Parts: sequence; C-alpha cells; structure tokens
Amino acid sequence: MTAHRILSWSPAAIVFDCDGTLMDTEQHWQEARNITFRTFGLKPPAGFADRAKGMHYTECGALMAEETGKPDLVEDLTGTLLDTFTALVDRDPVTMPGAASLVRRAARHLPLAVASNCPREVVESCLDRAGLLGCFGHVVVAEEGVRPKPQPDVYRVAARLCGVPPEEALAVEDSLTGMESARRAGLRVLGIGPRPPGREAEKADLWVAHLADGELLAWARSRIGV
Repeated sequence: MTAHRILSWSPAAIVFDCDGTLMDTEQHWQEARNITFRTFGLKPPAGFADRAKGMHYTECGALMAEETGKPDLVEDLTGTLLDTFTALVDRDPVTMPGAASLVRRAARHLPLAVASNCPREVVESCLDRAGLLGCFGHVVVAEEGVRPKPQPDVYRVAARLCGVPPEEALAVEDSLTGMESARRAGLRVLGIGPRPPGREAEKADLWVAHLADGELLAWARSRIGV
C-alpha cells in the first residue's frame, strides 16, 4: 500500500485536474462524442468511452476517425466534438461532489493550480461559472510547447508555477491518463473514483470515492489545516 505517501505527508501545493475531478463534465464529453458520431452517421465502437476518457480532444477526434475507418474526417470530427462539448458545458456547468468546498478551503493555505487537457477557454469558463477560478493561481493546459496528458508536461509546469518541486506537490486526478501524467512528472497522486483492479490501481497513491470522502477531509484538516 502506498496510501501512507499521502496520509502521512503535507503537500506544499495541490494541482487539480478539471474534467471529472472538479467539474462533472465527463457526462458532457460522452454526450458530445455520441452527438458527433451521429452527426456523421457513424456508430461508436464498443468500449470507446473508456478508451477516450482523459484524452485531449484532438487525440479523441483522431481516435474517432481511426476506429470508424474515416481518416479523412479527423478535422471535422475534432471540430464538431469540441463545439458540441463547449455548448453542453456552457448550459450546465456542475461541480463534482466535495470539489468546491475542498478547493475554497485549501486555497486559504496552499498554492493551487489546474492541469487539464481541455482548451484554456473551456477550463476557465467552467471554473469561473462555478465560482472557483479565483482559487487557482495558475491554469495549465496543453498548448504550444506543453504536451497533453499522459505526457508529464502540464503537471511539471503547474508545480513549477506554484513554486514547488514536483515531489512536494499533490496531483488530484480521476483518469488513468492524467494519473500517468502526474506520476511521470514526479507528483504524488490522489485518485478519485472506484479503485480499478490490478496494476492500474498503482497509478495513484491513494484512492477515494469523491472529494467529500471522510478520510480525505480528515487528512486535509490535519495536514493542510483546512
């Protein structure tokens, strides 16, 4: 067990993923994928949602084209996917259980950042509408010179902007893709959601069901002072 790597430790900064960690947007991505497939008369391949979770939207568009045998539609699928997702989120931005409370309390004591595979305008709009944008000193996204998850770039840059070495920062993630990114950057990792079977579980040091988890809140009170 590696849970003690978090439970016996006090981070100097916390870096949060956005989709599925702070904002309940995975439902929107799933709906956007389904709408995009339908728009082009395509059928989602079996298990596609699981493979696409945590992907940068451009990689997701490319995967949609590849798995449906339509390589000429990469740009059209990608553009439709992003436009559809943005419209859905704009209508219904919802935070994940416990996210708003934990972020607001932690922001009083530690530097916080967001590391996301979503476009900056989407991340900042979501957080702003949820009243959380002001809690974060930095929002790091995949853009020129910063590769998307599972590459370590977004987490490495976020830790640097927070002014701490990666090993002194905690990553909070719901996707295995994001956890791999954070782990490769050198951060300790808190996994949100059901603990997966087998070796996949090792991508996080500690797993909790949600950010309102009692064990997590007890740790935050004792180690962060929230």
